[in-house]
Amino acid sequence: MIRWCQQSLQVRTEGRGILDITPLVAEPVAQSGVGVGLCHIFISHTSASLAITENADPRVHDDLESFLARLVPDGDPRYTHTSEGDDDMPAHIRTVVTDTALTVPISDAQLVLGTWQGIYLWEHRFRPQERRVVLTISGEDHR
Repeated sequence: MIRWCQQSLQVRTEGRGILDITPLVAEPVAQSGVGVGLCHIFISHTSASLAITENADPRVHDDLESFLARLVPDGDPRYTHTSEGDDDMPAHIRTVVTDTALTVPISDAQLVLGTWQGIYLWEHRFRPQERRVVLTISGEDHR
């Protein structure tokens, strides 16, 4: 039998940076009863994104942030959408060039991630934010 479930997570960020949400996603997957399937992860915001990246060395996250800072500088005078500050338009561009949705396989009611992979919420605004992440879990019943 195919099982479907959906859950929203509220995630508080500390401002710009990369936050590990793997345990927050793994728990509903384990409780879902899905043995083999997929977990779709979606962030419903235009100034934050999702990434599957290195979970062992935090310098990777520093390098990713440094790269995006060079690619999409804050306060660029060419931006016209600046109503919420110097990080407003850059946050939107950062979201467009990264991902707002990910899909991860499920096996034995667990996320199938590589040894060094984690699921991360990437906050692009300077100030702390309350972010909504929607999980849609589907697949064969494990029970």
